[in-house]
Amino acid sequence: MRLTLRQLHIFVTVAECGSTAAAADRVALSQSATSAALNELENILQTRLFDRIGKRLAINEVGRQLLPRAKATLDGANEIELQFGASSFAGALRIGASTTIGNYLLPRLIAEYRRRNTASQIGIEIANTRQIAAAVADFKLDLGLVEGPVHEAELVTLPWITDRMVIVAAPRHALATAFAGRKVPLASLRAAEWLLREPGSGTREAVEHALLPHLHALTSGINFGDSEAIKRAVAEGLGISCLSLCVVEDLIKTKKLVVLASSIPPILRHFYLIRHRKKIPSKGMTRFLDFCIEHAAAAAK
Repeated sequence: MRLTLRQLHIFVTVAECGSTAAAADRVALSQSATSAALNELENILQTRLFDRIGKRLAINEVGRQLLPRAKATLDGANEIELQFGASSFAGALRIGASTTIGNYLLPRLIAEYRRRNTASQIGIEIANTRQIAAAVADFKLDLGLVEGPVHEAELVTLPWITDRMVIVAAPRHALATAFAGRKVPLASLRAAEWLLREPGSGTREAVEHALLPHLHALTSGINFGDSEAIKRAVAEGLGISCLSLCVVEDLIKTKKLVVLASSIPPILRHFYLIRHRKKIPSKGMTRFLDFCIEHAAAAAK
């Protein structure tokens, strides 16, 4: 077979860069060598993969069909190098976490994992659920730990741990003072100003899924890209919010926040482990997945 990993690598790079000139800089080849490799691939496949628009290359429908397969093939080859090569970074993991997990659960999780696996090399990226899912789907990350459902068909989603969410306010907030020790009426919650995460956040999706059937609408004053910022804003009296208990329990203990009771049922959601269904698991990836499942089982006891 004349098809090579080098050709696939150049194809993927051109698709990402939009031109052979930009791709050549990234792969450390001349533009002529990059163009020649792309032409070789198109000749082997007997089809065009890009539409030529001036100096720009726009991937066409055939190219879009090839792109995920090419990335999966390159990722598999990389895993072979990591497992069987002499690299000191064999078993290295690229882990992504959505912000609540990344800021409040992952540090302790990684610390315990490293105590058991001292030689492990781990890279961590923290973003919202949508961004982490997209990176896993694009083979930029090996695994994702996310707090909301994902919708990419190419991802395998495993329920991980259960998270409890609570509605919180500053102790001096009008709802906290007017309904101290009592349930806040739904009409009052509906009229309140809510501080919410940005669209694409797993927390935002979970809050809307849990509250909208009861409140029908949420009046959003300010959107935040970070749960820590929301809880501090709530503590300052800027509005109320619904956040994971693990995010707000420190300020609840110091009485800077209070939990608002209501007739809304307990708000529970799953955190998930996600991976690409075509990803070839390395030993390190399998070891970390097993560790996360063990951690979840211990936490549930």
